[in-house]
Amino acid sequence: MLKLAFLLIGPQAFQARWYVLTILGALLLALAAILAAGYSTKAALVTREIFGIIFLLYGMLSMPSVLTGAGNRAARLVSLVKASGLILLGGLVAAAPVFNDAIVAMLFGLGLLLDSINRVVFAFVVRYVRWRFMAVVGTIEAIFAVSIAIGWPFAPQQGIPLCIALLIALWGGLLIRLSLLLRKRDDEVAILALPIFGGRGWYDNAPILIDTGEEIRVEHPLTVRVWTPVGSAVDPARRLLVDRYIAAVDGNGVISTGHSALEMLPDLYISHYPAEEVERSQTDFLLSLRGTADNDLRGRFQPNYAHEADWWCPADGCVEFHNYNPRRLRAFWAGYRQDDTYNLTNRNCSVVVASALDAALEGSLATRFAWLRLLRLMLNPDMWVAAMICGQATSMTWTPGLVLDYARTMARLVETRKESWGRRFLGFLSRLRRNANNPDNQVRLA
Repeated sequence: MLKLAFLLIGPQAFQARWYVLTILGALLLALAAILAAGYSTKAALVTREIFGIIFLLYGMLSMPSVLTGAGNRAARLVSLVKASGLILLGGLVAAAPVFNDAIVAMLFGLGLLLDSINRVVFAFVVRYVRWRFMAVVGTIEAIFAVSIAIGWPFAPQQGIPLCIALLIALWGGLLIRLSLLLRKRDDEVAILALPIFGGRGWYDNAPILIDTGEEIRVEHPLTVRVWTPVGSAVDPARRLLVDRYIAAVDGNGVISTGHSALEMLPDLYISHYPAEEVERSQTDFLLSLRGTADNDLRGRFQPNYAHEADWWCPADGCVEFHNYNPRRLRAFWAGYRQDDTYNLTNRNCSVVVASALDAALEGSLATRFAWLRLLRLMLNPDMWVAAMICGQATSMTWTPGLVLDYARTMARLVETRKESWGRRFLGFLSRLRRNANNPDNQVRLA
């Protein structure tokens, strides 16, 4: 989440005062040490309540988007599950002093265990760069989760504070590392080129731009177009969540993984596709999930959206951006398109679209009051949602379903809303009433 916030605000706002980030990081590490050592029961209680309230608000503020969000019932059900899970987690953390510590620790440990299993399974299946390291991290998380659940060697009342202390320590370490990187960063280098963004190699084409002092004008919107797996398959056999985020199987047993593209008129269209059409059976699909070089294919770049819509079908998801940097987008695309290699899980259509979108949005929320903007972003539920989506993509890969969710979330963060709060609230009530009258209504969110 911190990385996304710094990306949107831009590194220039913090580079001159990099030492402030170092101090903040050191303070967070000290707080984590206090919580982990149990020196201050009051500090642990206050910190735990703050985190619990944040999760609760995060889930509650996500509910309106569930009721008025785009898509069919299945898509809204996915959002409902996410929001409900956050409310449950926040309630467990905040109410831990009220209920039995052993029960809360067991449920909390179960949640960590499920997350660790997700990390380990995808690490072994996808085999991306540094997958062994991620598998080790997931295994350590599993051991920690079991220890919390059974109450040994940690007492039940120590489990949640230890988890919070670990999270705070990770934030502190990230701030210190980022501050040192910003101190040495050249002005023309994008923040995406820093090592903290380089885990999967998705930002190897992060732009390097010389600032000419010219005003950057946005003449056309940036449009993210998505063909979800279930929306692009013919007579798909419905599998909740799977056909929305991973793949759908049509009536003939052929798998469709969907597609993602990004368009900036009049002449930029980012759409990476295998050079030869690949129809995968379910067995072939599982074998092709490994992001290793033996699964690399020769790729091609589609010319424009009209060609794809005519050749295949229209996209069933669309998100527009008006607040972005066209120069950074063009620079990223100029570097990426030098290599047409396609890999289903490490260099696919969705990976390039998500990476290009990040490159275009760098500095989109730049302001003279950078520290205040940083605080507001950290308290914004959409920032937490975007960070969760990025985390899922990093542990697995970017898919069309994840790209659509990510684009919608980022649009809510960076697009300026000129309407007053009252007008936006009336609009919310209007959309809520329309959805209640027509549950299958498709609402476009940009």
